[in-house]
Order: sequence, then C-alpha cells, then structure tokens
Amino acid sequence: MKTFLTNSNSKNLIRAGVIGFPISHSLSPTIHNFYLKKFNINGSYEAFAIPNENFEDSIKNLINQQNLCGFNITIPHKEKIYNLCHHLSKTAQITRAVNTVIIMQNGKLFGHNSDAEGFIKNFFNHCPNYQLQNKKCLVIGAGGASRAIIYSLISRKVAKIFITNRDQEKALKLIDDFKIFSQENSAELEFVELKRKFDFLSEIDLIINTTSLGMVNQPKLDIDISNAKKNSVVYDIVYKPLITDLLKQAQALDLKIITGIGMLIEQALVGFEAWFKTKAEFDSDLEKILLQNC
Repeated sequence: MKTFLTNSNSKNLIRAGVIGFPISHSLSPTIHNFYLKKFNINGSYEAFAIPNENFEDSIKNLINQQNLCGFNITIPHKEKIYNLCHHLSKTAQITRAVNTVIIMQNGKLFGHNSDAEGFIKNFFNHCPNYQLQNKKCLVIGAGGASRAIIYSLISRKVAKIFITNRDQEKALKLIDDFKIFSQENSAELEFVELKRKFDFLSEIDLIINTTSLGMVNQPKLDIDISNAKKNSVVYDIVYKPLITDLLKQAQALDLKIITGIGMLIEQALVGFEAWFKTKAEFDSDLEKILLQNC
C-alpha cells in the first residue's frame, strides 16, 4: 500500500490504534509500540473496545479524537467498517472487508485490507519456493480474514478453493462477491458443509483456518485432518495459542505448519508505514516478545 495523507502533525503526538470486541487478546499494541520505540517516533498505539451496538456512532466519536491518524480493525468489525469508508483500495473493494483505516486530512476514511499482504508474505517467509499456481485449497471460515486470504490465493492463480463455514449463506455471499475476480483468474470457488472430517482432503494442497475457532476463550475447531495429503501445508491464522489443535494434528502427521504470528506482524507493518511515515521490516526480536504472549 502506498503512502496516504493523514491529519498528523510532526510536532504533536501521532496516535493510532485497534478496534474490536473483545480486544484484550490483541497483540497489535505490542507490535506498533515496539516499532515506535525502535524508531524513536513521538506516537502511540492504543486498543479501543467497541461493541456492535451503536457501532457507527462509536466510530464517529473515535475519529474525532485529537491526533488520531488511523486504526486497525479486528473481530468482528472488518466487514462493518467497509460501509463507513469514503475511499477504498482495490484490495478492500474486491474483498469487501477492511482491517486498516487511514483518517485523511479532510476527516474522510480510507479503507484498506492489509490482511491479504500479511497472509501471503508470511506464507512465503515459511515456504519461499512454494508454487501456489494450480493448487487446491480448503479455507475454513467466511469472515473478513477469509476474504483477504481468498483474494491472495486467487491472485496467485490457485486452481480451486473449497470454502467451509458454519453459516452457509455467508459463505455463498462471499463466493458471489468474488465471482468476477475468480473468473478473471480462472479460479473455482465451491462451498462445502462444515464437517469434522472431509473426504477430499487427500487432494488438498493447503488447509487454512481463518476463523477465531481454536483461539483462547473461543470454541474448539473440531476438524479431523488425519486423511490430509502427505505434503500439504496447514496454516492457522490464530496466534493465541500459537500452536492450535489444528496445527498439533498437522505436526503429528509430519505436515508443514504455518502459525498466525507472522501474518499478524506483516499486516501491521502496512498500517504502521501509512500512519507513522516509517517503513518497518519484520523483526525477530519482536517475534520473540510476541511468542512470550502466545
């Protein structure tokens, strides 16, 4: 994502934050404040608990705060914030989900989805020589994160994406929203009912959990992947706990696993550059700090 204008003043404290509900689990403040300290930037990054009730009014009150130049959005608001943005990046337009907002000088909101970049960068950090083209994938979930990940997979020319979700209507809406983009890139999207065990896993190259299932204080993701393809990759975007039950299954099967901590860092760096005008790179010291919280 390119640089955007914000309402920040170099002489004043530059503020950004993350909104969600609940929000206590978020490690985003740790990430951003690490880089603010590293680059000696006069800024702050805070967590804002905003429930579903009166969401639009809460956002209006938030953006009126002094020196606030933008914010991240996490569960469950990534799709709701989309409708409140005045301008959208191409990624946000296609995914219809926003996780990074820039407050422009005129007070308008620019929405972007950095989850797409975070997902794919983290993937290739772990699998640098992997060829996604013509691969088959199973995506668990149909929320905002799922949309970003599906966007990334289609952009990389995968052949087919099976999408499973507890809410079939939501998944079918996602597939319809991606109809043109998937056709342009010759990718097939198909809904499959959420089951404990899928009989087609032996033909799946990449299994991705995009839901909060399996996260601390959330229900378990009750899926059996014992019949997974021998060289498949299992990717869980949950980072608390770092090694989820899904990843434990994958490890027991000697499959390649990818945790959610790298995606969390990579997607955060996009917003950091836009808000604080400083390009930051993945830092192993930060990863160690985050792992202590996972």
